[in-house]
Amino acid sequence: MQANAVIIDDEQHNIDNLSFLLEKNCPEVTVVATAKNAEEGKKIILQYNPGLVFLDIQMPVKNGFELLKSLNNYSFELIFVTAFDQYGIQAIKFSAIDYLLKPVNTEELKQAVQKAVQKSIQKLQNLQLENLIQLLQQQQNRKDHRIALTTLKETRFVHTSEIIRCESTNNYTTFFLTGKEKLVVSKPIYEYEEILAGYGFIRSHQSHLVNKKFIKSWIKEDGGYLLLQDGSEIPVSRNKKEIIKKELEQYHS
Repeated sequence: MQANAVIIDDEQHNIDNLSFLLEKNCPEVTVVATAKNAEEGKKIILQYNPGLVFLDIQMPVKNGFELLKSLNNYSFELIFVTAFDQYGIQAIKFSAIDYLLKPVNTEELKQAVQKAVQKSIQKLQNLQLENLIQLLQQQQNRKDHRIALTTLKETRFVHTSEIIRCESTNNYTTFFLTGKEKLVVSKPIYEYEEILAGYGFIRSHQSHLVNKKFIKSWIKEDGGYLLLQDGSEIPVSRNKKEIIKKELEQYHS
């Protein structure tokens, strides 16, 4: 499992050293951003939504603990990287959170990263199991459900009611969500057609899957297309016209 990471430390040589050690010894970790104080650190955490954060405790203005207090969400795994600080280390030990003492030992770094990645996998498995249980419980009420969409950065659990439409390009499928958000998944659209069919989705075209509740009108001129509430114009294939007609009649009846 790959993990995007950020490093927050007020000394550049510590950032450079840790980045080098990670690149050399932990190929499963990619450092996507670094910061030299708590404010910058908060910004890159919110921007990159990393799976792993390496955080220095002793920094000027705000220390690492104060940075954590300022966050509303802790979706990442955390490894403190710090010089010896008796209070800090004691607090970390009692909280069962990993830490590395400076200068960083390569073997300890590899072990800490491995533990963090395993915890991330466990979290994902727990979410997947929770999603499966919800699906089984909701078989008789198919109005809405969450499906797992795995992108390069994350696995998102998205309610079917949030999906406006899906569009395929080769073996990739782009999910267009409410709020103008897009998720690109490296699976072909046909894998989702059967999953979403029970939740009001119709295949209007080889490359398009549409949530019926977002259809504003069916424009029959110029070859025919579906006009969606967000202004999207989705083509309708000739061989899909009768199916679309029946689906829309049932939906609005």
